[in-house]
Amino acid sequence: MTMEIKAPAFPESISEGTVAVWHKNPGDLVERDELLVDIETDKVVLEVVAPANGRLSDVVKDEGDIVLSEEVIAHFQEVEAIASVPGSASAMQPQIVPAVTPPDPVGEVSASPAARKLAEENGVDLNQVIGSGKSGRITKDDIAKRMAAVTPSVPDTGLAANVALVAAIDPGEVSRAGGERVERRVPMTRLRASIAKRLVEAQHNAAMLTTFNEVDMSPVMALRRKYQDEFQARHNGTRLGFMSFFVRTSVEALKRFPSVNASIDGNDIVYHGFYDIGVAVTTDRGLVVPVVRDADALSLAQIEDQISEYGVKARDGKLSIDEMTGGTFTISNGGVFGSLLSTPILNPPQTGILGMHKIQERAMVVDGEVVIRPMMYLALSYDHRLIDGQEAVRFLIAIKGLLEDPARILLEL
Repeated sequence: MTMEIKAPAFPESISEGTVAVWHKNPGDLVERDELLVDIETDKVVLEVVAPANGRLSDVVKDEGDIVLSEEVIAHFQEVEAIASVPGSASAMQPQIVPAVTPPDPVGEVSASPAARKLAEENGVDLNQVIGSGKSGRITKDDIAKRMAAVTPSVPDTGLAANVALVAAIDPGEVSRAGGERVERRVPMTRLRASIAKRLVEAQHNAAMLTTFNEVDMSPVMALRRKYQDEFQARHNGTRLGFMSFFVRTSVEALKRFPSVNASIDGNDIVYHGFYDIGVAVTTDRGLVVPVVRDADALSLAQIEDQISEYGVKARDGKLSIDEMTGGTFTISNGGVFGSLLSTPILNPPQTGILGMHKIQERAMVVDGEVVIRPMMYLALSYDHRLIDGQEAVRFLIAIKGLLEDPARILLEL
């Protein structure tokens, strides 16, 4: 029986997606729940799996094509339907697509179905093409560029030849051979384009301002050293990190300054009676912000577990749309990359974002004496349309005070 493979049903916040990578080619046998294709949206990559054991018949949407919610992207044949056709005993055997040249000795070249078809029609050796797709996968454009590069009518020393050769020849080799400077143009991923759009909108639509302070991390570091082993033993191996302290202190500060936990909707101010804290995570595809829901009701261990789980999902591209939707306040930790000071950009429609930075030992004056302390700069970017400067400063001072005396978190002081 032939079945339609459709794109997932997109939430209301997502209007369309892009076919990112086909993991199977037409004619390939697949097992039930085996990954067929990745569809990239503005927020996440959605996976489409095989509905049953069978074969991918044909692809309707190639890599790079735009797809709508529940639109047909391919056709699929179940195993039972194929096996029932007379004389089709060989149909269950994997089909090998004839190659123009022998396959690469280390394995078959990764290419999209459209790219393979174009290569076969024009006698292009896939082993001689460098892919610009995900994980080096060869796309239809890569084949077209390779064809242009070997067209006799294009002078080898001309600009057109140099542009076409970018996808097929190492730029360093071109530079050494002809002294020409080459460029490689690749389309921006949908996630990166969405990030760019949101960040520009944040700067254009909000009266964004940043205030700074610094915090002595000695008390938190001392707590971690003293209780780390006991904490891990008590909570099934969960490590006590810094982020859980910042989430908890942010929640306590937000309780005192509701405007920082609010958002602007047109001419209305929406005050949120809950604390959903977004934690910015950097991935190979770009920055994502999964949300720790009801952070005020979670223990330090539960916060650490959830952040750790989000980190793994983000790395593997498994975050769901629900896990990245909403949030009333965001924390960004540039310190893990060595950032000493920065001004984080708001995550609309939120009105505040806290920036953490590198912990660095510095000479500080304490009680009239110069001492060495592990210090961290903190930055709070806020929407000045709603939050006054004095309120932002007091909010950051509240976080500083809670971190420098963690007992205040427990006592709610």
